[in-house]
Amino acid sequence: MTARVREKTSRRFALAAVGALAALFVIACGTDYYEIPIETPIQPKLDVSAFQRVLVAGFVAGGSEDVDANQETVRLLRSQLRTKSSMKVIDADVLPLIDIAQDQNKIASSGSDLGGPNGNGGQDHTAAGAQTMALPQKIKDEKDLEPYERLFANTAYWKKIGEEYQNPLIVTGTVLFTPHSRSGFVQRDTEVYDGFGRRRVVPMRTYMERRGFILRPKFVFIDGRTGATMYSESYREEILYNAQTNTPALSSYFELMDRLVPNFLSALSSQKIKGTRVLLK
Repeated sequence: MTARVREKTSRRFALAAVGALAALFVIACGTDYYEIPIETPIQPKLDVSAFQRVLVAGFVAGGSEDVDANQETVRLLRSQLRTKSSMKVIDADVLPLIDIAQDQNKIASSGSDLGGPNGNGGQDHTAAGAQTMALPQKIKDEKDLEPYERLFANTAYWKKIGEEYQNPLIVTGTVLFTPHSRSGFVQRDTEVYDGFGRRRVVPMRTYMERRGFILRPKFVFIDGRTGATMYSESYREEILYNAQTNTPALSSYFELMDRLVPNFLSALSSQKIKGTRVLLK
């Protein structure tokens, strides 16, 4: 009797094993699964319901001279907002914020309380003189950008800009786009063949010199009704190529901005991340 029970049990295990192998074979053949597209909503970081218009004013930009990061960033963000925002995008001349900051700095140094687009907005002489700091003519790194940060705290200036364009949401900030190089070991997949001609992919570490760019934008959102900063956020993206690859700086700039645009848009409106899920029949 015990032998019969063991025999039946062995047969059940054998049948189960055969079934499992058959299931694995079907899955491996790829005929019994399908992909379902899904969308995950992301809530906006900023409440812009009070605004019907948006002005991408301009940026304090520096780094590579091969790309006008101020002009290119304004054009790109305006284009994105036209298609992915409910607010009306204002077409206006791009503000040369470096020159404007230089003018404000000169007025602050002289102790003047002149208002207006290039003035210090009625700040008292003591406060203006206390915050006077030399502004570098050319911006090469993040240290050069620091003195320009006070431009975004000049509420009188931004309020005047807001009044000129019917109190929109104002988008401004800084953009640093700099060349970058790095040397070191990089892991790469390499194809190898054995004596029977069978192919294998083997990870190998190779010493390489790579060159590319780093993009560091800071987006500042200002309330055009009051001139006050509502929200700001900084990002950093890097791209490296083989040293022998000759990639134009402008192409690299757009490639890096493509990574950042969804983050920029998520600050203003709800976005959806698209993906897929695999279901087995």
